[in-house]
Amino acid sequence: MAPIELTATPKGNGYQATVTFPDGVSISSHETYPTIGEAIAAAAMKLLDMPERLARLDQDAG
Repeated sequence: MAPIELTATPKGNGYQATVTFPDGVSISSHETYPTIGEAIAAAAMKLLDMPERLARLDQDAG
């Protein structure tokens, strides 16, 4: 299974969401969120908006 990391790191007065793929590519939001939970949820939503990345994970596993 390919690990996908959804992280929240402190930035300014909140947290920034980041999605990190197995190939080392990471995509961070420009927005900050008031809580860690909101930042993680935003990262998950960002991941769902990238179906081509998700499809590539399946191709790489096969």
